[in-house]
Amino acid sequence: MSNALPPLHNGHAPFTLQELFREALYAFEEWDAELTVPIVTFEGRVVPISQVFDAMRQCDDIVPMNIVGAVTERLTKPWEGEGPLDQMTFSTAARVMGVLVRKRLLANGGTDIAAVAAQADESRSRR
Repeated sequence: MSNALPPLHNGHAPFTLQELFREALYAFEEWDAELTVPIVTFEGRVVPISQVFDAMRQCDDIVPMNIVGAVTERLTKPWEGEGPLDQMTFSTAARVMGVLVRKRLLANGGTDIAAVAAQADESRSRR
């Protein structure tokens, strides 16, 4: 599965990827009991939110406070950052959201379509 998302540049995400992260977060908020990961669209392509979160795992950019609140309200323990005013990076937010997606999938008995596609690509490359 080729990555349809723009790459990070020295740990920084292009604005379009940051906006897609926000859309993925909203899609997660609206996720009910479906068995597959919600999707968002980027440049006419369908992208699972798990792929968006994964693409941001190495991003050093600071998350806007409204997104921090949307992420931290899902945690079972209070979040404390190491930066001034408890700033959160997209990397931290992406890792948290990735875990929450996996937990939701387990609870719903579903699968991550991005993970299934990646496993299929890996098995094809072994042949």
